[in-house]
Amino acid sequence: MKQNLIFIIFLIFATDICDTVSQLFLKSSINSLDLHINTVKKVIHLVIQLIKTPKVWISVIFSTLSLFMWLFVLTKSDLNFAFSIDSMRYILIALASVSILKEKINTARWLGIFAVVCGIMLVAIG
Repeated sequence: MKQNLIFIIFLIFATDICDTVSQLFLKSSINSLDLHINTVKKVIHLVIQLIKTPKVWISVIFSTLSLFMWLFVLTKSDLNFAFSIDSMRYILIALASVSILKEKINTARWLGIFAVVCGIMLVAIG
């Protein structure tokens, strides 16, 4: 049973990593585009640009991989447990945003992230 639990937590962590990578690729691709949209023609142009952007497709691949792993997790664990542990994505995205995208995170947000970590630990040991 404990081995199964460790495997489920590993899979949830893997889905969170895939989602983090997906979000990083989406953010970097959208940052590279002109977002001054004020007409329907510019919206269509933006959609076409997004479809032509390889980083968007890489993001879709990681999101799809995450979805299939998540579906497997849901077959093996309770939703309330899995969803609570899945909150690791907030931590991973915050750390990736700081280290890769060079974004700034204020003290209040770090305290919130710490609270999430504490909550995840309580759920995991409970």
